Formats: sequence, structure tokens, C-alpha cells
Amino acid sequence: MPKQILSTKGAPTAVGPYSQGVVAGGFLYTSGAIPLDPATGEVVGKTAAEQAVRCMKNLEAVLAAGGCTFADVVKTTLYLVNLADFQTVNQEYAKFFTAAPPARSTVEVKGLVKGVLVEIDMTALVPEKPFVPTPNDVR
Repeated sequence: MPKQILSTKGAPTAVGPYSQGVVAGGFLYTSGAIPLDPATGEVVGKTAAEQAVRCMKNLEAVLAAGGCTFADVVKTTLYLVNLADFQTVNQEYAKFFTAAPPARSTVEVKGLVKGVLVEIDMTALVPEKPFVPTPNDVR
């Protein structure tokens, strides 16, 4: 099965030569999401915690475009400009995972595009769609 490029108006358009997400091999891979408002392209939030919420909402839209939810996420990576923000970002991030949380890495970085404080990317397992036979299907 060829890879599928995802694009949704529910997340900001790419600020470079990359896709919002790609489905390949049964997985959905998101690009790193920064806290941009999809409608305006402007940075949302002054604190890392506020920015993390916008990142998660942007990622939720990309996941939905690929038929996934946060329950399907198996791995995330959080990029923080300051690890002192770890706890407050963690509190907001945890609100999006009502089931068992995925595996995760958190790394401190020197800087992020547009001067934001947080970037998050995800990998999700695309749910298998149940087989619904049509008159043309033969098994």
C-alpha cells in the first residue's frame, strides 16, 4: 500500500517543505506541531503549557484526518525550550490521553521555529477498518 499524505484545515499549513502527516505501513506519522492557530497562522499562548494545548489540538486534527484518535497514539516526542516547563506541560498533555498514555520522549532544545516554547510529534497505529462486503467483493 502506498503512503498517503495527510492535509487538514484543522491544523496549520506547513511552514516548510513537509506534510502535516503521512500514513504508511499501518502507522500515521505526524510532523512536529507547533502552537499555531490554523486560521491565522499566528502563535497561540504565552506559556509552554498554553502552547502545548494548541499543539495537541493541531495534532488531534491531523490524527483525525488519518482516521485516528489519541487512543491510537503509540509514541510521542515533546521538544521543550526549557525543561523547567516539564511539569506544567505534562499536566496539559495528560488531559488528552484518557486511556493508557503512549510511550514518550521529552528533550530540551536550544530553540524552535517562530520562537515557540513547545513542539510535539506523534506516531499512531491506524485502526484496521472492519471488512464490509459489497456486491463486488469476493472472498
